[in-house]
Amino acid sequence: MGLLTILKKMKQKEKEVRILMLGLDNAGKTTILKKFNGEDINTIEPTLGFNIKTLEHRDFKLNVWDVGGQRSLRSYWRNYFETTDGLIWVVDSADKRRIADCRNELQGLLVEERLAGATLLVFANKQDLPGSLSAEDIKQALNLDSIKSHHWQIQGCSAVTGEKLLEGIDWLITDIASRIFTLD
Repeated sequence: MGLLTILKKMKQKEKEVRILMLGLDNAGKTTILKKFNGEDINTIEPTLGFNIKTLEHRDFKLNVWDVGGQRSLRSYWRNYFETTDGLIWVVDSADKRRIADCRNELQGLLVEERLAGATLLVFANKQDLPGSLSAEDIKQALNLDSIKSHHWQIQGCSAVTGEKLLEGIDWLITDIASRIFTLD
């Protein structure tokens, strides 16, 4: 029995998943996390470091790292890459002028060796706002179809209403589980 098999079997018992949530500032990362956890979302301030939440969902223990997205904090993102099973990239669908910045940051993440193999969920957030780009528009703007290095999915959502958050998280967990929690 190889080391990888032993590690997979150990993880199988725990069913613990590490998720890193990144995106530009004001994309809605913290709001998504709080809404998904059933917390009040009326008093959210910019994340100046990181938030860690441990959630239970579908018999999985999700350790979610929500890291601030301000330009001054992005160089610190790499400190959170280790042992990441899933990456949630949050996009402000209403912020058309920063979509190129958003694409460049995501492309930079996808070549990081320590994120290799992590499942990618792109939340096209703020779908409830008038004039926001559709999930299909975001998919094209971020050039997601060119991603061959990661399993990925885009999900239009609204952190404020909670719409489609569960569908996105469920897909993420299912994909991660299919890769990690397998027994030989």
